[in-house]
Amino acid sequence: MPMQEPFDIEIGPINYSVFPEGNDSYTIFKDGREYIQIQKDTSSIWLKMDYKTELPIFEEDEEVNAIGQAIEKYVPEEEDEEEEKL
Repeated sequence: MPMQEPFDIEIGPINYSVFPEGNDSYTIFKDGREYIQIQKDTSSIWLKMDYKTELPIFEEDEEVNAIGQAIEKYVPEEEDEEEEKL
């Protein structure tokens, strides 16, 4: 499976830029600045990653879970299929 391209999501009035890193982990940008790194833990729980140790922080964070759920619901545009047909 090819690496997913970066994409944007919107949660309420806030826009986030999502950069997939592989292995269900993502770097999230907010207001044009690197904001957090998150990783999927279970089907409904997402974890914030510690910047210094790169280890997950095991505490519930509503914003992190909301971003994770938006990532799961995101459907990429179907440009790739058109390119494959050429």
